[in-house]
Amino acid sequence: MTERGDDAGRDDVVVVYTDGACSGNPGPGGWAWAVAPSGEPSRSGAEGHTTNQRMEIVAALDAIKEFADDPRTILVVSDSTYVVKCFNENWWKGWLARGWRNSQRQPVANRDLWEPLIELVNSRGRVEFEWVKGHSGDPMNDLVDAMAVARAQSG
Repeated sequence: MTERGDDAGRDDVVVVYTDGACSGNPGPGGWAWAVAPSGEPSRSGAEGHTTNQRMEIVAALDAIKEFADDPRTILVVSDSTYVVKCFNENWWKGWLARGWRNSQRQPVANRDLWEPLIELVNSRGRVEFEWVKGHSGDPMNDLVDAMAVARAQSG
């Protein structure tokens, strides 16, 4: 895989930054995504009582749905190791093999969101995930973070 900066200029890849935020965790939450390098298109949303992890998943799910019929590869760039490792380290395959149990044999948290996300990624194909360190000065990560936080604060 090429570096994010290279992918943003390629015609065959849409680079989508995603983020989720929550006040209280659980509490009011927000999610957002935006396409690099311009930040457009973008979308954000909020939920009244949720967790940061759920908002991270919702952001990725909504972004991939938006580009489901786009022929380009979707590169989801997220500061959520929870989302990125699910796919890059194939956590989801273990969950399915264990009947939606995690490695500690406990029910997988947020299954109601993971199921549609995993199904969409697998049915669509051409979806890649890349981790970016949050709050590290990446302009696109900072943008979606600000959008998600604003939605969490506005309810």
